[in-house]
Amino acid sequence: MSSIRLKNIRIFTNHGCLTEEEKIGSDYLVNLTVKADLSKAAKSDHLKDTVDYVHLNRIVKEQMAIRSKLLEHVGQRIIDTIFAELPKVDYVKVMVSKVNPPIGGDVAEVSVSMSSKR
Repeated sequence: MSSIRLKNIRIFTNHGCLTEEEKIGSDYLVNLTVKADLSKAAKSDHLKDTVDYVHLNRIVKEQMAIRSKLLEHVGQRIIDTIFAELPKVDYVKVMVSKVNPPIGGDVAEVSVSMSSKR
């Protein structure tokens, strides 16, 4: 089993429970790891035989653009969409981080990490 990782996908969007978060928006970082059998791609050198990281990035961006109150909700949507659209993927781990969250303290980020197997 091999893995593909997308590190620190930067997205500005408006997730959160507070009305201010919906109006103002925040910066987010998404880290994504998927596992799949990439042995055929290693031999063939053809994009069709691997998991296209451009497709993975598009899924993250599309799902992050849909407002959610909870990071858990958007994380699960990312996982579900990857499994629905990319049959070669056997495992997904996603971490969604809100940078400088409005929680009344000096906190660099809050993160939710989720993983699932097919």
